Amino acid sequence: MQVAGPSEGVSPCFHAEIAYRLDPRSPACAECVVAGWEWAGLLFCLACGWVACSDESAHQHARAHYQETDHPVVTTYEPSGWRWCYVHQRVV
Repeated sequence: MQVAGPSEGVSPCFHAEIAYRLDPRSPACAECVVAGWEWAGLLFCLACGWVACSDESAHQHARAHYQETDHPVVTTYEPSGWRWCYVHQRVV
Protein backbone atom coordinates (compact mmCIF):
# COMPACT_ATOMS: atom_id res chain seq x y z
CA MET A 1 0.00 0.00 0.00
CA GLN A 2 1.36 3.41 -0.99
CA VAL A 3 0.89 6.41 1.24
CA ALA A 4 -0.14 9.52 -0.67
CA GLY A 5 2.29 12.41 -0.59
CA PRO A 6 1.19 15.90 0.47
CA SER A 7 0.19 16.93 -3.07
CA GLU A 8 -1.17 13.62 -4.39
CA GLY A 9 -4.88 13.69 -5.08
CA VAL A 10 -5.00 17.46 -4.73
CA SER A 11 -5.39 19.71 -7.72
CA PRO A 12 -2.44 22.04 -8.20
CA CYS A 13 -2.82 25.65 -7.20
CA PHE A 14 -2.14 27.85 -10.21
CA HIS A 15 -2.21 30.89 -7.92
CA ALA A 16 1.15 29.84 -6.49
CA GLU A 17 2.59 29.75 -10.00
CA ILE A 18 1.60 33.35 -10.73
CA ALA A 19 2.57 34.74 -7.31
CA TYR A 20 5.65 36.94 -7.29
CA ARG A 21 8.25 37.16 -4.58
CA LEU A 22 8.09 40.85 -3.74
CA ASP A 23 9.65 42.76 -0.92
CA PRO A 24 7.24 43.79 1.84
CA ARG A 25 6.11 47.41 1.51
CA SER A 26 6.32 48.11 5.25
CA PRO A 27 7.56 46.53 8.51
CA ALA A 28 4.09 46.50 10.14
CA CYS A 29 0.36 46.26 9.56
CA ALA A 30 -0.43 49.87 8.65
CA GLU A 31 -4.10 49.61 9.64
CA CYS A 32 -3.23 48.25 13.09
CA VAL A 33 -0.56 50.90 13.60
CA VAL A 34 -3.03 53.71 12.82
CA ALA A 35 -5.63 52.25 15.20
CA GLY A 36 -3.09 51.44 17.93
CA TRP A 37 -3.80 47.69 17.77
CA GLU A 38 -1.31 44.85 18.22
CA TRP A 39 -1.06 41.81 15.95
CA ALA A 40 -0.08 38.16 16.42
CA GLY A 41 1.72 37.77 13.09
CA LEU A 42 2.35 39.53 9.82
CA LEU A 43 1.77 38.36 6.26
CA PHE A 44 2.50 40.06 3.02
CA CYS A 45 0.77 39.84 -0.32
CA LEU A 46 2.79 38.29 -3.14
CA ALA A 47 0.84 40.27 -5.74
CA CYS A 48 1.56 43.75 -4.40
CA GLY A 49 3.74 43.53 -1.26
CA TRP A 50 1.03 44.83 1.11
CA VAL A 51 1.82 43.92 4.75
CA ALA A 52 -1.06 43.10 7.08
CA CYS A 53 -1.85 41.17 10.25
CA SER A 54 -2.56 37.44 10.02
CA ASP A 55 -5.68 35.42 10.82
CA GLU A 56 -4.28 34.80 14.30
CA SER A 57 -4.62 38.54 14.90
CA ALA A 58 -7.90 40.06 16.08
CA HIS A 59 -8.51 42.17 12.97
CA GLN A 60 -7.27 39.82 10.19
CA HIS A 61 -6.24 42.60 7.81
CA ALA A 62 -4.38 40.21 5.45
CA ARG A 63 -7.62 38.28 4.84
CA ALA A 64 -9.48 41.57 4.38
CA HIS A 65 -6.87 42.61 1.79
CA TYR A 66 -7.53 39.38 -0.13
CA GLN A 67 -11.30 39.93 0.04
CA GLU A 68 -10.92 43.50 -1.25
CA THR A 69 -8.35 42.85 -3.98
CA ASP A 70 -8.57 39.14 -4.94
CA HIS A 71 -4.80 38.86 -4.44
CA PRO A 72 -4.81 35.18 -3.41
CA VAL A 73 -1.30 34.29 -2.16
CA VAL A 74 0.50 35.58 0.92
CA THR A 75 3.63 34.61 2.78
CA THR A 76 4.93 35.24 6.26
CA TYR A 77 6.83 38.40 6.99
CA GLU A 78 9.54 36.24 8.54
CA PRO A 79 11.60 34.30 5.98
CA SER A 80 10.10 30.82 6.35
CA GLY A 81 9.35 29.86 2.75
CA TRP A 82 5.69 28.88 3.03
CA ARG A 83 2.91 30.53 1.05
CA TRP A 84 -0.84 30.46 1.74
CA CYS A 85 -3.53 30.55 -0.95
CA TYR A 86 -6.80 32.05 0.27
CA VAL A 87 -8.69 30.61 -2.70
CA HIS A 88 -7.66 27.00 -2.01
CA GLN A 89 -7.35 27.53 1.77
CA ARG A 90 -4.01 25.72 1.99
CA VAL A 91 -0.26 26.08 2.00
CA VAL A 92 1.10 26.09 -1.56
